This record gives sequence, C-alpha cells and structure tokens, in this order.
Amino acid sequence: MDIFQKINSLFLLFFITFLLSPNLVIAKNATDYRQEGLAYRLQGNLPAAIASLSQAVNLAPGDSNNYVILGWTQHLAGENTTAAKTLWQAIWLKPQLVEAANALGIVYLVRGELSSAILTHQWAGYLKANNEIAYYNLSLAYQLEKEFALAIAYAKLAINLEPQNPHPLVSLAISYWADSNPTEAKSAFQQAINLDARYRNSQFLDFLQEAGLSSGQVAQAKEILTSFMN
Repeated sequence: MDIFQKINSLFLLFFITFLLSPNLVIAKNATDYRQEGLAYRLQGNLPAAIASLSQAVNLAPGDSNNYVILGWTQHLAGENTTAAKTLWQAIWLKPQLVEAANALGIVYLVRGELSSAILTHQWAGYLKANNEIAYYNLSLAYQLEKEFALAIAYAKLAINLEPQNPHPLVSLAISYWADSNPTEAKSAFQQAINLDARYRNSQFLDFLQEAGLSSGQVAQAKEILTSFMN
C-alpha cells in the first residue's frame, strides 16, 4: 500500500467514525430554525417557537420574512411590545412588505392604539389594493373610534374580497349595531351564522378576541345574538 492509499484509508476511517459519532452535531442554518419554529408554533409551544425563530433572525438578519414570522409568534404569545419592535425591524428592512404592515397593524389594534392601527393598515391597504386583512381591521378600528360610516364601508370591502369569512360580517354587524341600526346588524350577523353555525353559540363568540375584536366588541356581538331570541 503506497502513501496515497494509506492517506485515503485513514481519511475514510475518520469520516465513517465522524458520521457514526453519537455526539455529532450538524449546524442548523436560518431555514432550519425557521421551519423548526413554525413546527413548534403549530404544536402550540410558543416559547420554543420564539427561541428557534430568534435563532433564524440571528443567522439571517437581512431576511425580513424571518422578522415577520417571529413578530407574529410573539404577538400570539401575548408579547405585543416586543412583537411591535420585531415587526418594525421587518419594515425597516423592507418598507413595502405587506405582511409586516398587516401584522403590525393588528398588534396596534389589540393594544388599543387605534390611531397607529389605522395608519398602519391604511399603509398596508395602499401597498396591496385588495387587502382584505387591512380592510377588516380598519373596520374594527373605526368601529371603536365610533366612525361607523367608515367601519361599515371597510367591512363591506373585506366581505367582497373574502365572502366565505364570517369575521368581516361580524364587524359589519357590530358597526350597524353601534350605529343604532339593529335590522342591518341582525341581517349581517345572520349571514355569519349561515356561513358557520357555531356563531349561534354565545360562548363560542369569545374566540372572536383572537380575531382582533375587543372585549367590548365581543359583548356587542353577543347582544346581537341575544336579540334574535327577543
């Protein structure tokens, strides 16, 4: 065996030993951490998801999408102050990223910062003309601001773009209800029930806070439902 054969044999032996080592750790890249974080989020393990997604951001600090995913996950975990900072980093990297503007607007909405929510969602609507997410959340924000004509108009825009989603119909219903128009409110809410029979259940309506409604808006939705029984 010549020297080159010996070197090749030693290299092969080392390579096999390396692969079979129980302590072998293969370095993950940003994509690996992002997929891992999304898997954790799907399982409902938000702390683990945030940890993995933070690693994705650290490994690819120029990827705005990683910031959006991390920021939204922080929002789901109730860490809205941190989520806003993370989403602003995404917008700083890519000001025209619709997903970042939509997510940031929702964060502002659930924090009750209505002026910021409206401004951010208007920007999101400018970036994407048929942005049903922005229009739906603008409807909720204007309803809270008691600007009912605007709330109704934006709810109708969202309904036209996403007719199978009951959420904009609920927003339309509570806007009519707050504007002292119970007939139209009940009509809109009935359409939501037609799409999803669970809206007949008052307790089910509590989940609407996860869809951006405030506790007061959920209470109004329950009032409309109760009115069907009167």
